[in-house]
Amino acid sequence: METFKKLKEYYWPNKHLFFWSLFMLLITLVITVAYPIILQQTIDRVIKGEQYDLAWALAGIFMVLMIIKGIATYIGQYTGDMFGIRSVYELRNALYAKLQRLPFKYYDNAKTGDLMSRLTADVEGFRFFLSFGFVELFRLIFLVSVSLCVMFYYSVSLTFVSMAAMPLLIVAVFRFDKLVHPAFRDIRKSFGKLNTNVQENISGIHTVKSLSRESFQIGKFNESNSDYKGRYLYTAEIWAKYFPVMEFLGNISIVFLFGYGGFLVMGGQLTVGELVAFYSLLGYIIFPIMNLGFTVNLFSQSKASGERLLEVLEAPEPIQSKENAVDGSGMKGHVTFDHVSLQYREEDQVALKDINLTVEAGKRVGLIGATGSGKTSLTQLLTRFYEPTKGSVKIDGIPVDDYSLTSLRSKIGFVLQESFLFSSSIKANISYGRPDASIDEIMDAAKRANAHEFILELPEAYDTMLGERGLGLSGGQKQRIAIARALCQNPAILVLDDATSAVDMKTELHIQQALDEVMKGRTTFIIAHRISSVKHADELIVFEHGEIVQRGTHEQLIKQPGLYKRIYEIQYKDQLENIYA
Repeated sequence: METFKKLKEYYWPNKHLFFWSLFMLLITLVITVAYPIILQQTIDRVIKGEQYDLAWALAGIFMVLMIIKGIATYIGQYTGDMFGIRSVYELRNALYAKLQRLPFKYYDNAKTGDLMSRLTADVEGFRFFLSFGFVELFRLIFLVSVSLCVMFYYSVSLTFVSMAAMPLLIVAVFRFDKLVHPAFRDIRKSFGKLNTNVQENISGIHTVKSLSRESFQIGKFNESNSDYKGRYLYTAEIWAKYFPVMEFLGNISIVFLFGYGGFLVMGGQLTVGELVAFYSLLGYIIFPIMNLGFTVNLFSQSKASGERLLEVLEAPEPIQSKENAVDGSGMKGHVTFDHVSLQYREEDQVALKDINLTVEAGKRVGLIGATGSGKTSLTQLLTRFYEPTKGSVKIDGIPVDDYSLTSLRSKIGFVLQESFLFSSSIKANISYGRPDASIDEIMDAAKRANAHEFILELPEAYDTMLGERGLGLSGGQKQRIAIARALCQNPAILVLDDATSAVDMKTELHIQQALDEVMKGRTTFIIAHRISSVKHADELIVFEHGEIVQRGTHEQLIKQPGLYKRIYEIQYKDQLENIYA
């Protein structure tokens, strides 16, 4: 029950609904136990005793009890469902909020499909037990207890004889639970992998088709699907083995009942009506205990689901705002990297090694180097997407971890190499970082990103709804909207991570001309592979294997032997050959 204790804060606030459901359950169970008593009175007094005048009275009592039971069942089921639905509403919100707070490091290892499975299938599995399983557990305890009391009232010896096989039935139920819980945990994990496979295939469908890898993906999915099927079949095999055993042990109790009960009836120690009532009461014990397998099944599934949910809820959040965090609204953009090193994981190579760099407010810095040399890693430390392993990062002389995360990130605009657009209007995408931005501010940002003209050509201009991930736009158009989104945020620091890589040379020239105006008075980090994108920066920083190997202006570096000159010669080889021809 440790899992349920940890998740108590999500369902305990709705305990009044649970107790209402439980109260209605008690009413229905009292009436249920009363049925055999009415049956016993009918047989012994009406049929055998020939007190026919009692028939109408007993029928009336029976009818009233059925009506009360029907009303109680309705209220109990409704409040029980409400208890589960409201509880997982809070739980689902907490899970989603947690995912928003988790750092990039968590997502580096997480699978999208698996996370989606946790927020859907696992949450639903937990809800079903809250709505039905808890109540079913109380039903079993109450029904067995009250039925036993009535049976002892009728005959102590027959009760003990009838219950002789119960210990074996209980042992079978608990052995079943011991096997079925890990089996259902494995099913949940397998389902998460299956979801991941589907999600990756749909997201990368263009790559799959362009490389004619449909057959490979089908085979990969079949493997995951086969694993999922195999785990479910294993669970079904456990059910198939244990359920007949439990049913057999339950039927042995009925054999004992009729054997010894018949002997008592013939000896005059028990009436026929009491024996029939005894049979009904024994059924109230046997079937709930046999149904305990189903309840255990629900419990096992919900426990496995709860454990997976707790893995998300209890994931560490190392990057948080301090209690007395600094508001970054007045940020100027003076950046200092003081002996900064970064290693993402212990088994990984060091991404940044002892970086010392100062960028004055309003300056443009170009970061250039091979893929994986540390350019993007450096800028991700600004917004605390990752924390440095050693050293400190300061903005305006204040360590970045002293700023509140919200204000820090609101003053740093990112245009990433792979632009992501939401399935909403162009207007909503541009103003995503500033929901209160006016249409004039949105259009101004689009104009400066050289996106205004093509937006006006779309069917509904700025109100045009985009498909998933910006489907319907070219790579260059998506990139320009992403740039407009960053500009609309009006950041003090702007990071352009290969922001013009998806556009042609002509469009890149237009964007660069627009960005020249935008970058005035704003600290800008320009990450690029093309020298043409960074050559006009105030300073160029050349990275290699996580270290700064060169720095200076384009004119200075082009005259020095080193990595920058080699990159320049490769990119401008044709032009240089024409010059020296």
